[in-house]
Amino acid sequence: MPHCPAMLIAAPASGQGKTTVTAALARHHVNQGRRVRVFKCGPDFLDPQILAVASGAPVYNLDLGMCGADDAARRLAAAAAAADLILVEGVMGLHDGTPSAADIACRFGIPVLGLIDASAMAQTFGAVAHGLATYRPGLPFAGALANRVGSAHHAGLLKASLPPGMGWFGALPRDAEATLPERHLGLLQAAEIADLEQRLDRLAGHIAASAAADLPPPVDFAVPPTPTLDRLLAGRRIAIARDAAFGFIYPANLDTLAELGAELAFFSPLAGEALPECDAAWLPGGYPELHAARLGAGDLWPRLRAHVADGKPLLAECGGMMCLFEQLIDKEGASHAMASLLPGITRMQPRLAALGMQETALPEGDLRGHTYHHSRSETSLAPLARARTPDGREGEAVYRTGRLTASYVHFYFPSNPQATARLFLP
Repeated sequence: MPHCPAMLIAAPASGQGKTTVTAALARHHVNQGRRVRVFKCGPDFLDPQILAVASGAPVYNLDLGMCGADDAARRLAAAAAAADLILVEGVMGLHDGTPSAADIACRFGIPVLGLIDASAMAQTFGAVAHGLATYRPGLPFAGALANRVGSAHHAGLLKASLPPGMGWFGALPRDAEATLPERHLGLLQAAEIADLEQRLDRLAGHIAASAAADLPPPVDFAVPPTPTLDRLLAGRRIAIARDAAFGFIYPANLDTLAELGAELAFFSPLAGEALPECDAAWLPGGYPELHAARLGAGDLWPRLRAHVADGKPLLAECGGMMCLFEQLIDKEGASHAMASLLPGITRMQPRLAALGMQETALPEGDLRGHTYHHSRSETSLAPLARARTPDGREGEAVYRTGRLTASYVHFYFPSNPQATARLFLP
């Protein structure tokens, strides 16, 4: 049974600085010569990009719903066998959601570091930490770390407020120069932050001055059986768009395609790269609304139309699907001509339009995933199927024409590798 020091970084709510602190911890330990593997609770795409730069390794998602407990156990065990430290960034608040970050901590025995934004509190810090630690009996709570602290005196008040016996991991100062920039879906993508390396090293310096810099205790991770995949995609080449417009890709999805035997051919439409010669194509989610004019200036749209006309499979998820309608209306109200492979238009919205886990029954098989978008699409095309939420409500539409499959759902390929393979077969 592999074992490895591990810590889950959680907070009372979103916006407390979980990604920043997890990235800082990862970079600090990498700078000490340690091999660090980082995971992200939930279905997030953006935080893992930052954490991958900080740790120097791909960041996989852990979610007992979308990914499943066995998937999480296999990935943690593999990391424990290869790394000197495992860090897991929580999602929302520690106890938020079903399942929650607390569920992962309890299931795998990972100590919890309670990160609390203390910028507008003093002794109440102790009450919040006490609540995080005791709300759920049996939670392996290790202690508290204060974020955005104003002074040494402030840090002293926070430390003194903790209940007797609770661990104190130190205080991190407010630092505007190290803050990670955001936009409507969350943090900027890692490649869009020009000085990310410098910010990470600055954050690591803050961590080095705190008790959080110490290695946490080792955790034993059981190794579940690994299923053998039939190489249903052997000999097939899949073209995958990957750049700032199409950046929402789970590393586990790429691993699954490779394990199924596919050759992966990446291309950047924003860099003017043509759709490669391929047997199938995948347009992942991302930010096409920010790059619509550049996307339309190249030859991607006619090449995609020819690809679909030849009967070749095309999977388009969320932002990828938005590109396939006739028009995209951006937040400023400007209209952009898109690929016209699906009838209708997509309009950006001022607020979040949908969020949550979804499961879809497709002719190829059931696939789990999630949805998270700020746009709405209007089409005359009847859906092939509709996803369902975990509580049974109707979810996102899935559209199909020929071998083109499109939806707002971001599918998690390991949830059904065989169904995934069939999506990319004629």
